[in-house]
Amino acid sequence: MSESLKGRVAVITGASRGIGKACALRLAQEGCHIVIAAKTVEPDPRLPGTIYDAAREVEQYGVEALAMQTNVRNEDEIERLAEAALHRFGRVDILVNNAGALWWQPVTETPSKRFDLVMEVNVRASFLCARAFLPSMIENQWGHIVNMSPPIDMSVISQRTAYMISKFGMTMMVYGLAEEVKQHNVAANALWPATIIESQASINYQLGQPKDWRKPEIVADALAAIVSKPPSHRTGTALIDEDVLREEGVTDFEKYNCVPGSNPPRLTWNAVQ
Repeated sequence: MSESLKGRVAVITGASRGIGKACALRLAQEGCHIVIAAKTVEPDPRLPGTIYDAAREVEQYGVEALAMQTNVRNEDEIERLAEAALHRFGRVDILVNNAGALWWQPVTETPSKRFDLVMEVNVRASFLCARAFLPSMIENQWGHIVNMSPPIDMSVISQRTAYMISKFGMTMMVYGLAEEVKQHNVAANALWPATIIESQASINYQLGQPKDWRKPEIVADALAAIVSKPPSHRTGTALIDEDVLREEGVTDFEKYNCVPGSNPPRLTWNAVQ
């Protein structure tokens, strides 16, 4: 039931490193041309990778890459991103809203600027990006939008209220959007990891230890499995990477472990508080 992605065009936000970059490389392997949208254009010892580094790696798979410096908090920059992508490729088939901001603190320890940050980078940017790229998908009667956000679970909101409002908002957007555009053969789904993923966030915020982490390639493989199916196959769902891959017949997840032989536990919010 899988479809070839050769020649498709994917836009991925936050694609200069981590999960976003892994997703870009994985879709490039499948033959997608990639639009890399992120802020980093100059090397920074604190944050490895730039949009140009990622573009060069993508192009090693024989596809085209467009590196676009984009601050997703800025609506004008999102519109410029859409214009540039459509000018270069003439279409956009896949949008991955991966850029994210993290702030895990209770309400009394959340300044308004931090609230605004998570709301603007997470839910608002995902909304604006979807709005910017939907016309191309609707015109071509084929599209996938994937938000990197979790299934809604009210029990995990406490102590990270602002962040969870923003991430659950991304998932709610998936539910609403899926109904709005399914008649145009456009799917909207959410994707979230089963375990903590090795990233700058997990390192900088000391979210567990390497033995608790999986590599970002597991999320990228799950993404590829989702978008290589016809949009009509599944829409309006909040998915977990491991579950998606088990549906594809994957049973051995050892290759994704950051520490060989470890058994990373399923993500529980209390464990990484």
